[in-house]
Amino acid sequence: MAVVATEERTQSWVTASDGVRLSVRTCGAADKPVVLCVHGYPDNSSMWDGVIAGLRQKFRVVTYDVRGAGASDKPRERSAYRLDQLADDLAEVADAVSPDRPVHLLAHDWGSIQAWHAVTGERMRGRIASYTSMSGPSLDHAGAWFRAQLRPSPRALRNGITQFLHSGYIAFFQLPLLPELLWRTGVMRRIIARLEPAESNADTSDGMHGLKLYRANMLPRLTRPMPRTADIPVQVLAPTGDGFVTTPLQTEIQRWVPDLRVRPVAGGHWVTRSRPEMVARATTELVEYVEHGRQARALRRTRVAGGDGKDLRFPGRLVVVTGGGSGIGRATALAFAAQGADIVVTDLNGDSAAETATMAREHGVAAAHYKVDAADGKAVREFAVRVRAQHGIPDVVVNNAGIGVSGPFLDTSEEDWQRVIDVNLWGVIHGCRAFAEQLVERGEGGHIVNIASAAAYMPSKILSAYATTKSAVLMLSECLRAELAAENIGVTAVCPGIVHTNITSTTRFAGVDDAEQVRRQRSATSMYAKRGFGPEKVARDILRAVERDVALQPSTPEAKAALVMSRLTPGVLRATAKLDATPK
Repeated sequence: MAVVATEERTQSWVTASDGVRLSVRTCGAADKPVVLCVHGYPDNSSMWDGVIAGLRQKFRVVTYDVRGAGASDKPRERSAYRLDQLADDLAEVADAVSPDRPVHLLAHDWGSIQAWHAVTGERMRGRIASYTSMSGPSLDHAGAWFRAQLRPSPRALRNGITQFLHSGYIAFFQLPLLPELLWRTGVMRRIIARLEPAESNADTSDGMHGLKLYRANMLPRLTRPMPRTADIPVQVLAPTGDGFVTTPLQTEIQRWVPDLRVRPVAGGHWVTRSRPEMVARATTELVEYVEHGRQARALRRTRVAGGDGKDLRFPGRLVVVTGGGSGIGRATALAFAAQGADIVVTDLNGDSAAETATMAREHGVAAAHYKVDAADGKAVREFAVRVRAQHGIPDVVVNNAGIGVSGPFLDTSEEDWQRVIDVNLWGVIHGCRAFAEQLVERGEGGHIVNIASAAAYMPSKILSAYATTKSAVLMLSECLRAELAAENIGVTAVCPGIVHTNITSTTRFAGVDDAEQVRRQRSATSMYAKRGFGPEKVARDILRAVERDVALQPSTPEAKAALVMSRLTPGVLRATAKLDATPK
């Protein structure tokens, strides 16, 4: 193996079994675990430059130009590009750079296809420690998957048709001459740049020679699949915006991969270029788990098959709940804990938050508590930073903290308005700003739940301040949902009606003296208690809304009925608002 030193990496040559020379580049300390990166089509090893920056401090990173790409030789015969030969190339590189230690594979697109062939074959058994795959399924798995979609199931048929439409370019690449002509004239490069701006610098030579990959392998493998099992830890990073490989095709492979982790990630096909830091982080988590046994929360929560939490709905998730010291907040925290989620709960009453955390731990999960005023933007930002440092980036954030204000508009003081806006609206804004930024940066989606109220769409002459804040929360949630959709982050506004919580005992009734204040609080509490709808039922609706990624979730029968009326017969609601609803 000839070696040439460059600025930051060592360049060398590996000769394949058929004499083809492969250009190999290496960086990082020789005593570190080896991460071997295999690029796809129409790329060369430079595709990994951004990812390498996030890996080289912890690992020895090896990239190579596959045959037909970059500086490697470019055989003319189509047969030289068959999967068996490609997998053998990969094995030759692995043996050259890490003869005494298994390598960790990281592959994309056609690199993933050939890596799957190596992972499930005999040639490299015992030589691969882990495998991270992106946007490239095993062709044998894909062939079997397509056949499975022929079942009389609407979902299966829909998935099969969707992937078939996404794969139309494969048939085009089988045509003689025309694909080469589009590459030579620059048309193909412009098409790719329009579909995927991150891949705007595709090389013409790489594109033309790489066509042999499709012509040598696609039809034989897809029409006569022979799926084989992978016996190593595998994680699939599935870009939700991939225009060529749909998520089901990549991820519905549990029967062949017993130790599988699936991580939907926000982005298009070339996430290696658009989000290299995310790819590096996810790869690092799997490698460190295999090497040292330390399983990051993000990795643990993506496990598909096996594990003690297989029957739980949110195993390994991290859920943050504000205002979780009582009522809906506490019930929600405990409901998530019962389904395997670790909990971080805040409340203005630190003792109440601590009680909720203690109760959550009874479900066998981790739980932490903090005293935080949701209305204090600086405090919320500091809290979010602390959560990230001590617990990680949350998967679900429930902005629940809120207070009640009741009374006619003219009796509601400016101070009352300021306080209810600070807590009910600004508290949600602060929570969304602090954690949405983290979720976007992570690139693996998530969910934000904002607790609004049926008052958001149900006018009342005694709830002008409260209803104003809750309707603002509803609209904020709908706007934020649209903005974060591309990041695979769901946003739900939950709108309960009359729920028996302690908010009635702390609600401020404007325009009355202290004695009347206490009397009305007691009256409201008694009325809500007779209603008999507890916070546990709202928590149930919240969990269901997160699972189904629902935009608006009314809770309680009257909240659901009012939502329908607000859309079909708003005049009736306006008439109802004129009735006297003051607690007696």
